[in-house]
Amino acid sequence: MFGKKKQVSTIDQSQLELIENAQKRIRQKKRLYIHFVIFLIGAVFLILANTVLGIGKDFTIAGINWFVYAILAWLFLFAYHFISVFITNKFMGKAWEKQQLEKLVNQQQQRIDKLKEGLLK
Repeated sequence: MFGKKKQVSTIDQSQLELIENAQKRIRQKKRLYIHFVIFLIGAVFLILANTVLGIGKDFTIAGINWFVYAILAWLFLFAYHFISVFITNKFMGKAWEKQQLEKLVNQQQQRIDKLKEGLLK
């Protein structure tokens, strides 16, 4: 009980970062899939609310039922969510962040080197 040593993690920092990044991507995709299912259920509910229950049956905009606009607005939000998960994240993901960080560090190092040269002269 008291004589046991704690096990030391054998995962290095880069592997831990990869695991955390993978878990983050899995959560993003899971939320997107949940959003899609809720969108489908909500769209069916809006259609049923209007056609079967008669909620807002007389309310139309430009001759189109209100629920069509509600579903289109929700579809736009879902499309934005989809683009942010699958398209934007690929272009500006971890690799892009690492590249930008290296670029900025190199620029700062060049400035420091120039300052050192100016002091030595």
